[in-house]
Amino acid sequence: MRYIIFLVKIFFITSTIYSQIELVPVENPVYEYLKRMQLKELISFNSSDIPISRSKIASYIKQIDSKSENLTIVDKQILNDLKVEFQYELTGLLDNTHGIFNNGDLNLFNDKKQKYLYSFADSNASIFFDGIGSLHYGVSGGDTIEKKSLGFGKIGFRLRGTILNSIGMYLRADNGVVVSGTRNDKYLGTSNDPKLVANGKYMGDGFFETYEGHLRVATKNEIFSAIIGKESVKNGFGYIDKLFLSDNTVSFNFIGFNVNYKAIDYSFKYSSLKGDSLGRRDIEMKNLVSHRLTIKLSNQFRFGIFESLITVDRPFNITYLVPMSLIRAADYNAGGTQSDLNNALLGFDAEFIPKKKWAIQGSLLIDDLNFSRLFNNVRDDGRPGNDNRFGFQIGTIWTDAFSVPDFTVALEYTRLNQFVYTHRTNKSQYTNWGLPLGHMLSPNSDEIALKLNYNFSSRLSSILLFQYQRSAKGIVIENDSLVRNYGGDINRGDGDILFPVNFLDGNRINRYLFTFNLTWQPIRQYFIDLKFFYGINDKLYNNTKTNLVYSFMNFRIDY
Repeated sequence: MRYIIFLVKIFFITSTIYSQIELVPVENPVYEYLKRMQLKELISFNSSDIPISRSKIASYIKQIDSKSENLTIVDKQILNDLKVEFQYELTGLLDNTHGIFNNGDLNLFNDKKQKYLYSFADSNASIFFDGIGSLHYGVSGGDTIEKKSLGFGKIGFRLRGTILNSIGMYLRADNGVVVSGTRNDKYLGTSNDPKLVANGKYMGDGFFETYEGHLRVATKNEIFSAIIGKESVKNGFGYIDKLFLSDNTVSFNFIGFNVNYKAIDYSFKYSSLKGDSLGRRDIEMKNLVSHRLTIKLSNQFRFGIFESLITVDRPFNITYLVPMSLIRAADYNAGGTQSDLNNALLGFDAEFIPKKKWAIQGSLLIDDLNFSRLFNNVRDDGRPGNDNRFGFQIGTIWTDAFSVPDFTVALEYTRLNQFVYTHRTNKSQYTNWGLPLGHMLSPNSDEIALKLNYNFSSRLSSILLFQYQRSAKGIVIENDSLVRNYGGDINRGDGDILFPVNFLDGNRINRYLFTFNLTWQPIRQYFIDLKFFYGINDKLYNNTKTNLVYSFMNFRIDY
């Protein structure tokens, strides 16, 4: 009997996945679920390079379903919801979907089927058309700022599909309007949604639009794939925030490709960014070249190498398109003068699962390295160096923590030394639209972060995040000349050779940040989000304390 059950499970694991090549956006909660399933040793999931395709996610769902006896009640409920959401990828059928235009029947509150405006699939192609909309209202205040309130709404669509099991397409677009709030109140929106930063009309007229999309081609089993599009990307093993690439900034345009074969995951991207010089003038061309190699040595241990280069004021250069090469070496071949204008980063990280349900990770970021001054911060000409710039992160995650089902705890320490992510030209800093491509923490800072995630049910989840940060920054200008920079502003890297700077030199600030999120899905594809934030800024340099409080409530429809 056990042998028969084993054969049945193997059949379901290896049976056909109906290829949907398009990617699933990084903000989809399915990635948090897959991470927990990895910790429970039900799947072998690489969380250091996302997004991934719907087909890959479907293959993970099949593996989890074959071992569902190991799941908690809530995780089984989430699995059942995912089996409906990804039904076509799993079975090639649409009987658990409801197309409003297909059936001529609104049935807007159907809780058992995945709702679309329109869906179609045959042996050659599939297409799914969704309507999306949301209402947002937020208020904020503090002891040193006036009360703010902001209301805005968005409406849009999402179109996705796959042709001939090898060409995937995805497009999400929306338009929004501010319905209440002054110009000053609108900063409450940009502080919570990076997409609004990239909309010039948002602050002025109160209208805005956003979009993301891609066209992707893949071989069978996605051993090789190529993509052109605009998406958010995450690189790195960080459990609370990522050192290498994160979604802390506006999504950006890129071309790239991936190779995934057995224990090897490799990705390459040539990206276009938005840059400026001290906010005074736009940079016509700012590009990011990056690649990542992840090697799975076992189901318990993965090791990754990340490399990136920011280039400015130079057109597309095929020199950087050579795959599986050292980007920094290619940069040197581009010429010494240009190399001095570019910003190269190198990263290493690893994840180890020493025990079921528990993992640890370590990440090292090298922004600049000079072995001759590794222990001596003085140049040959006697000037300060500040040449060696490092960031590092150590984290751990534990699911079903303290024997509490559906409770996940993550603890992470991050340190960014002075001038990390910056560049002395003030053009090649590691940013897009002035926001960090990597960790949200500013340079010359460190952070201890604790994240508690509890799923009350498959439709109700909560996250409590506590962050303790130490930061220092400061710019000193005399007679219109910069005389001192403490290296704490990601958009200001000049002055690094004026004098030596030690970690946490400058105007010291300690921050105590508390964030609580609650998400409720009362009916399939209808969401209510609540967010509450409370922060204390302890300004040690002038012995004052300030606080900031804000809350947001969102109502979302997604079908």
